[in-house]
Amino acid sequence: MTTAEHTDDDRIYRVVLNDEEQYSIWAAGREIPAGWHAEGTEGTREQCLARISEVWTDMRPLSLRTRMDASAASA
Repeated sequence: MTTAEHTDDDRIYRVVLNDEEQYSIWAAGREIPAGWHAEGTEGTREQCLARISEVWTDMRPLSLRTRMDASAASA
């Protein structure tokens, strides 16, 4: 997809996340893939990506964060 196609995109998207607290966007109206659920935000591609930038500040999967926290606590 070219940059022009991104800026001309008038579709509505939703923010989705999985059990590892990893975020993505998905076209609204399409069935959300197994293992993912709606976060609650819907809007333009740019709005959804902005929301992800706000909330997804630690890119590590939840399982890795949990293991690292447990290792740090036992050290």
